Amino acid sequence: MPLRNDIKRVLVIGSGPIVIGQAAEFDYAGTQACKALKAVGLEVILINSNPATIMTDKAMADKIYIEPLTLDVVKRVILLEKPDSILSTLGGQTGLTLSMQLAKEGFLDEHNVKLLGANVETIDKAEDRQEFKDMMKEIGEPVIPSKVVTTVDDALDFASTMGYPVIVRPAFTLGGTGGGIADNPEQLHEIATHGLRLSPITQILVERGISGWKEIEFEVMRDSKGNVITVCSMENFDPVGIHTGDSIVVAPCQTLSDKEYQMLRTSALKIISALGVEGGCNCQFALDPENFNYAVIEVNPRVSRSSALASKATGYPIAKIASLIAVGFSLDEIINDITGKTPACFEPVIDYIVVKFPRWPFDKFVYAKRTLGTQMKATGEIMSIGNSFEQAMMKAVRSVELGFDTLSVEKYREAPDDEIMEAVGRKDDERCFVVYEALYRGLDMEKIWEATQIDMWFLDKLRHLAVMERDLREKGLSDERGMERLAVARELGFMDSTIERLTGEKIPTGRQYASFKMVDTCAGEFKAETPYFYSTMDKENEAEIFLDEHKNDKKKILVFGSGPIRIGQGIEFDYCSVHCAWALKELGYEAIIVNNNPETVSTDFDTSDRLYFEPLTAEDVRSIVETEKPDGAIVQFGGQTAIKLTKHLDEINVGILGTDPKYIDAAEDRELFDDLLERCAIPRPKGETVYTTEEAVKVAERLGFPVLLRPSYVLGGQNMIIAYEEADVVEYMNIITEHELENPVLIDKYLMGTEVEVDAICDGTDYLIPGIMEHIEKAGVHSGDSISVYPPQTLSQEIKDTIIDYTGKLAKELHVIGLVNIQYVVYEGEVYVIEVNPRSSRTVPYISKVTDIPMVNLATRIMMGSTLKEMGYTSGLHPVKDCVAVKVPVFSFAKLQDVDTQLGPEMKSTGEVLGVGKKFEDAVYKGLVAAGYKMERTGGVLLTVRDRDKDEIVDIGRRFHEMGFKIFATVGTALVLNENNVPAKVVKRMAEKAPNIGDLLESGQVTYVISTSTKGRQPEQDEVKMRRKAVESSISLLTSLDTARALLNCLESNKTMADIDLVDINTI
Repeated sequence: MPLRNDIKRVLVIGSGPIVIGQAAEFDYAGTQACKALKAVGLEVILINSNPATIMTDKAMADKIYIEPLTLDVVKRVILLEKPDSILSTLGGQTGLTLSMQLAKEGFLDEHNVKLLGANVETIDKAEDRQEFKDMMKEIGEPVIPSKVVTTVDDALDFASTMGYPVIVRPAFTLGGTGGGIADNPEQLHEIATHGLRLSPITQILVERGISGWKEIEFEVMRDSKGNVITVCSMENFDPVGIHTGDSIVVAPCQTLSDKEYQMLRTSALKIISALGVEGGCNCQFALDPENFNYAVIEVNPRVSRSSALASKATGYPIAKIASLIAVGFSLDEIINDITGKTPACFEPVIDYIVVKFPRWPFDKFVYAKRTLGTQMKATGEIMSIGNSFEQAMMKAVRSVELGFDTLSVEKYREAPDDEIMEAVGRKDDERCFVVYEALYRGLDMEKIWEATQIDMWFLDKLRHLAVMERDLREKGLSDERGMERLAVARELGFMDSTIERLTGEKIPTGRQYASFKMVDTCAGEFKAETPYFYSTMDKENEAEIFLDEHKNDKKKILVFGSGPIRIGQGIEFDYCSVHCAWALKELGYEAIIVNNNPETVSTDFDTSDRLYFEPLTAEDVRSIVETEKPDGAIVQFGGQTAIKLTKHLDEINVGILGTDPKYIDAAEDRELFDDLLERCAIPRPKGETVYTTEEAVKVAERLGFPVLLRPSYVLGGQNMIIAYEEADVVEYMNIITEHELENPVLIDKYLMGTEVEVDAICDGTDYLIPGIMEHIEKAGVHSGDSISVYPPQTLSQEIKDTIIDYTGKLAKELHVIGLVNIQYVVYEGEVYVIEVNPRSSRTVPYISKVTDIPMVNLATRIMMGSTLKEMGYTSGLHPVKDCVAVKVPVFSFAKLQDVDTQLGPEMKSTGEVLGVGKKFEDAVYKGLVAAGYKMERTGGVLLTVRDRDKDEIVDIGRRFHEMGFKIFATVGTALVLNENNVPAKVVKRMAEKAPNIGDLLESGQVTYVISTSTKGRQPEQDEVKMRRKAVESSISLLTSLDTARALLNCLESNKTMADIDLVDINTI
């Protein structure tokens, strides 16, 4: 069927901020869908609260509402814009749940809005645990014995008849939120209580544990004619019991016999046909490795994390095709973009192996519980492509940026065998490295298999790598089989630099560079039009052949992406890389992207002219340079990952466009930077560099507490703390000095002022500041975790002029070409510089959207020789827009057990939302609602603050009291409040006997918790336990008094979302 003629205006619901379990894959899917719908002539209206994505860019849709994703807001957009249809399957769980609520209330029918992609019955059958079971029974598909329950007692009854362990899966939640594995009644009671609270329909499924079975996924497509195809099969390295988002995943399936594969494929196609899904669908199976028994675990009738992986693994654009099917096209009418000839009903065929490796946040959250289960904990992932599993696995380890080039981890080398075998049995993020160590030592493979249930095929492949690594270490390259060993090691994916490091010898025949193979969706049967490449050690270099066939005079520019999404380096950098590639193409250059993240727009088939899916390491990049021979490279948009490649590119004579590398160093190097500030006469907080604990204590006393400690060269404030006393300095230095220090630790006097942030675009002569941003939280909360306001609300004109002046001086002195991000603190009327980063920052997307200045586009043009004057801009601050934009951070604390939620100088947020309004109060209100605050104006407030906040808490307490809240507080805080005539009820601490804070939080009497403490981090501390309890009870928790005041202002205004105008970003 061609395009439906009853559809003209489509409303697309996005997935909101990035949280664990719902990451950049929906930005990628949503962007692809919006482009496809506009290409067939439809008007697209988008609602999404996430400002950091390409999806919410002005060009992506005709109307863009960066507004809170709540039911009321979506209803208002529908009334305002009168769409005739709504696409629900591209906004992850958020979009799906909202569409369902609208449909079930009859709101869509009432306003003649059609639900595209999946109808209500389909979604219910897949998402509602009971209906899903009933339907599987109807079509004769096996499911795991289970029961759907709505109370904790029912769950316990069922488990006692079925036997433990059991798995709990809440209905309508995302990334396994609220679920888990219970081995006994106590655990089940806790998980079930939590799961029922988090499920929007208070329903959980309790099923028999079948851990040890293989977990297999099929990504399938269906259109309205009933055509069905399989896009890709995927197999988890870990057996059932670990969330697929936390598992290493291999595509296509490697360990299935043909009979098993066909059985599951048939089942997946039968399920999608029975459900009547129109678009993409993901089916998860458990398969008993001993016989042909299998069970359907779950079905997602929407674009999911797995579809992003399947798309990038095969080159088949699932999201694009799903959205075209939703508006009426059928698979045989849609052309596959990669070949440009075959229709979309051809099943992709792949002649290589893909490995997906998760990236976890445990390097940021040292005290977090690392055990993996059915609830996802990874923040991002990478994908690697190779000729063999071994090669792809080696690339994956390099891509994930843990600092390893093989699977060997130093800390296991020393441990005795029994400790290693004990660690093999643990399900945590380090398991594959421990298994590798056990294989390296030649421990019994049967025993390893018994402990892990990881298929023998995978264990054998890891053993190949381990044996090779041991041979290289012990036998080197000089014996008679040395050259043969070298050739095999390269085939297995060892880099030359790794081989030299392991053998301690130089390779006698010199370095060999990789050649490249092409991903074309059809195993070479048809020619590819939009190629992407992966490296191999084969003789034939398909990239070279492709370049020969497509010769032109265009100059070639390499653009480096930012690798996996992690806390501190998120989707914002991908946004910048994509815009850079687009700008280069506009200017008539060839843009070549190098990246390894399957969830993002930068690795989409049509973003760049050519794409290399490779690790971002010196040697991998060198091979690309040898083949492509680029005219230059751009590193300032890929975060720290790309910046790290600067020195290497410089050494191999690849011209770095933009700011000269020596000036990038001047901003990072303490002494060079101090000289530079002296030349400009710009003050900074006093500070010194130290290497040992003794020096640190002396310097801290000389500067006077509080002081800020941090390692030099960081991104996302990693490993920073504010020390208020000597003990803090000692604890911090002991952790840091466990590893030998290459770079010193910086100690600065810490100023409790207002933090201000500026992004500027510079061309060597002039500089343009799109806007100044002021943080609501005082300096000391990481800029990525603070609420940021444009334009600033409390700065005097004089201070703003000083900031503009300093920005100009710094830009000139550092010879910035392109973007620079500068952070200032305003303290007692003085402006101090905290840090300068001559690269793009995480505020670029949101400031670009709000001020309407395409920052990355201008910066790219400047790197290619344009000036600001030529483009029509004058030096200084851009005229301020007549609106206020407030960026509010979003955290994923509920997914990570034992993590302290108190905010500090180290970044903890995974995503962000934006509130835009005519007035500051309206924008803050929207931002807080979008970030998930309920904005309730009744109930109780629990206050517990450290001594130095006691003065400020009185006013906060009084304001809550006057609004009619009941005030609870811990002893010290209650004393201060009561002395100042604010009635507060004393509550006992978590460690004291009941009724204590824990019982109070469970009772539902508390709406908000405000907590600050001097000590933090360790999970066993009382304050940390209390904050965790609040998070786990879904109570709004504030750990900064500035945030609390912003919230109070909103509550006191008596406004609700209904009183605040919605803003289409395209009209600002």
